[in-house]
Amino acid sequence: MPRADRSSYRMRRPRSCGECLATLSGEGSRTVSFRSKNWVLKSQIGFGAKDSKYIHRCRLKYAVDIRTNMAITKGDFNYIRDLVRERSALVLEPGKEYLVESRLGPLATKEGFSSLRHMVESLRSSPSNELRRKVVEAMATNETSFFREIRTFEMFKKTILPELLTLRRSDRSLNLWCAASSGGQEPYSFAMLLREHLPSLGSWNIKFIASDISQEMLVRARAGRFNQVEINRGLPANLLVKYFEKHGATWQISQDIRCMVEFREINLIHGWPFLPVMDVIFMRNVMIYLDLEMKKSILRKTSRLLSPDGYLLLGGSETTTNLDDSFESVSLDGATYFRLKKRIT
Repeated sequence: MPRADRSSYRMRRPRSCGECLATLSGEGSRTVSFRSKNWVLKSQIGFGAKDSKYIHRCRLKYAVDIRTNMAITKGDFNYIRDLVRERSALVLEPGKEYLVESRLGPLATKEGFSSLRHMVESLRSSPSNELRRKVVEAMATNETSFFREIRTFEMFKKTILPELLTLRRSDRSLNLWCAASSGGQEPYSFAMLLREHLPSLGSWNIKFIASDISQEMLVRARAGRFNQVEINRGLPANLLVKYFEKHGATWQISQDIRCMVEFREINLIHGWPFLPVMDVIFMRNVMIYLDLEMKKSILRKTSRLLSPDGYLLLGGSETTTNLDDSFESVSLDGATYFRLKKRIT
């Protein structure tokens, strides 16, 4: 790799990654390089070419490209931490300064600030709702992939969907909500499963809502375009061939699948808009980032929205235990779903 200008960049090695899909592109003759072997050259027409791109492939350690003037002070970190918690309930614990630097540094540059300090000063002196929104969105964790935690999808295909088809046979109607859709891989994965395993889909009234806090993620999700790295993460080859079309360096999911999902902007910590009673709620890998009281609040609202015979799907490390006693868990072949306990009359 070409040599980096070490006077403009410094190396940080955080304890965990969270940026596996981050990319860096060279501009003109100045191309960023790292000593870390965890960055690999994706494409290059010669060192310094504009389309030179490095893709991170490590989940535990990586080198972050941070300009020295994008270091954050303790006071500014506390301000950002409080702002993010107030707007999204995401918890930034002490020691996460590197995460703030790596995610807000590029935003500060894009917004025309010479340093993180100047951007925070602007937020303090004349709060801009638009800038605050961008800061909160930049700090959100958008890690996702197609068919993430495959056992959950197997359980949905083999158990949940057949049971729902029997329960809703008379009205032929299903309501589903994916409460943290990120770039769209999760709702589209479930939509493809529905298309594959519900032959009479056309005769059913299916309302599939997918929501996210990030306007940027919602734009991406609605477009249904994914780069090769995203495609390679979990998407079976047969579904790629069947439901995607190549457009240059990206793949776009078919309009037929895109039309199955309605994307909305919903912030889970604020008041929820009107939503129909749901047969399935996908709240996967959301609550792990929230504090205890917010987890309880979200589960309380979820229990009111879920049909008495509906299904709640959480992430593999998430549970309702000790948070909301109105739910009970059911484990099947390494996966778990939650349902409302039957009321004794």
